[in-house]
Amino acid sequence: MTSESSIMSARRTSLLGAGLVAVGPISMALYTPAMPALVEAFGTTQAAVKLTVTAYFAGFAVTQLVCGPLTDAFGRKPVTQMFLALYLVSSVLASLAPTVELMVVARALQGIGAAVGIAVSRAIVRDQFTGQTSARVMNAIATMLAIGPAISPTIGGIVLELFGWREVFWCMVIYGVVLMAAVALFQVETNPQPGKRHLNPKQVAASYGTLLKDPRFLAPGLLVGLGLGNIYALATVLPFVLIYEVGLSPSEFGLTMIIQSGSFIVGTLLTGRLLRVVEARRLVPYGLVLWLISAGLMCYMSLTQPPSIATIMGPVGLFMFAITLVLPASFTESMAPFPHMAGAASSMLGFLQFGGGFLASLAIAGVGSPLLGMGIIPPAMLVIGIVSSLIFRNLIPRPTAAAE
Repeated sequence: MTSESSIMSARRTSLLGAGLVAVGPISMALYTPAMPALVEAFGTTQAAVKLTVTAYFAGFAVTQLVCGPLTDAFGRKPVTQMFLALYLVSSVLASLAPTVELMVVARALQGIGAAVGIAVSRAIVRDQFTGQTSARVMNAIATMLAIGPAISPTIGGIVLELFGWREVFWCMVIYGVVLMAAVALFQVETNPQPGKRHLNPKQVAASYGTLLKDPRFLAPGLLVGLGLGNIYALATVLPFVLIYEVGLSPSEFGLTMIIQSGSFIVGTLLTGRLLRVVEARRLVPYGLVLWLISAGLMCYMSLTQPPSIATIMGPVGLFMFAITLVLPASFTESMAPFPHMAGAASSMLGFLQFGGGFLASLAIAGVGSPLLGMGIIPPAMLVIGIVSSLIFRNLIPRPTAAAE
């Protein structure tokens, strides 16, 4: 059992959690400005370059299901270090890739290595905090998380224009080295009872089966999965819409993406202030109303209006603001009932969000037109997320008067 004195403070947990959870989105955001350039560099097609994103999503999503049980079995810290080492190696391989085929392999390995960030960041919060405290720590992580992806497309665009696409991956290498040092120096083991029993196939299957049958997990978990999955789906299509349809340069694209991340930052800061006086769950309905409005605007603007920064990024910015009102309560509610398998619950959340992004990216690619795909798939994801969450929420047993 971890001693009370060795448990990390809320501030340290927030900082480490933010660094870990950001490794996946940052690796996505840094890369997006380079995607159109890779079409020319490798003499290939848009579909082939989009496959590098799909491979990243696939590696990330599937590995989520492995990371959680591994951290439950061997501890949060050693598993984190092992996966971050793979992330570093794969980032170097991506920077040296001579063909798009090898880039697909390197990006898949990179997704596998980065997958540990989401699983561990949420698990170390659940190991130590519950209730409103957990919601505040989760929101603090989201606030700091917003900064990395906010500046990453800008950095990626500038690095691309000044040096080239290979140097974009060296930015990821630098981030990975800094993060590994932070984990080695500051992360304390928070798993009180690691044990290989958590790797028993029947135990793993039972844990995931329990989560997928429990409406207490599914109701908030689907909001997290399809909401955050929608962000990753947008990341695969926005570069092609803004660069090819609107006519922006890579650096202009990076600067334009500040609208998306700036809305997220404003939302998390406002949510943080509101959480001081309002329960996290009371913010969710307001967020969902804005969520639906953004979905309607995204569909209407993409399908009926000439593409411009305003018509494309306006609805995206509104959605990013809306989701910050939904995430703190949804994260906390989805994990609170399962302290005995926090790693598995965190992994399943990660699988849902990157699995959602993976399927949506395939659907967008299948549509053919980036603008048409953006007008149909992301709005549909948002509506499905809300409807499915409401269905499962109605299945949650009501507490009896004696239990209350």
